[in-house]
Amino acid sequence: MAESADNGAGKKLIRIDISSDTICPWCCVGKKNLDKAIATAKNQFDFEIKWHPFFLNPSAPKEGVNKKEYYLKKFGSESDSMEARMREVFRGIGLEYDMSGLTGNTVDSHRLIYYAGTQGLEKQHKLVEELFIGYFTQGRYIGDREFLVEAAAKAGVDGAAEFLDNPNNGLQEVNEELEQYSSNISGVPHFMINGKHRLSGGQPPEVFLRAFEVIAS
Repeated sequence: MAESADNGAGKKLIRIDISSDTICPWCCVGKKNLDKAIATAKNQFDFEIKWHPFFLNPSAPKEGVNKKEYYLKKFGSESDSMEARMREVFRGIGLEYDMSGLTGNTVDSHRLIYYAGTQGLEKQHKLVEELFIGYFTQGRYIGDREFLVEAAAKAGVDGAAEFLDNPNNGLQEVNEELEQYSSNISGVPHFMINGKHRLSGGQPPEVFLRAFEVIAS
């Protein structure tokens, strides 16, 4: 990903604000496809990517619950077919979908994503990648402090453990971003491109590329 506010070389700057939840599999798919589109278009455009919070289940417990049992309770007999579908979709982006482990409250992950952004949007983007890979392919729990700190370290984010130690750190900023970017949408992922072009869902790379071309024209 090219992250630059300097388009002095003549390349148009494309800003993308992404509303996402870290337990949303389609958000992972959307990110992977966006990354492919950016890799294709990076010689034409500069990109500035910012991630913003969304809560699919705001009342989810901090301690976490069994992921398979949760989806069975939520979706009933459809849960098996949904899991099979996600396995197929994830293989299409080169990943193995893993339903093991826990799911639960995502507020700490969003606090950390905000914090990573204060150290640079490239680090924020890398952190989101690490969180998705851990949660969706390795059975890691999105609310586990150890996992969050490990993901931050892999993304080059400094001071994550100390930041997370205070549950109030970043909370106001998360709530403000939730209101500003996610209060008027009903699902994620949601992509706002240059403040006016909207895309929703795990769109294929071609859809992003067409959107870039429309913006550039």
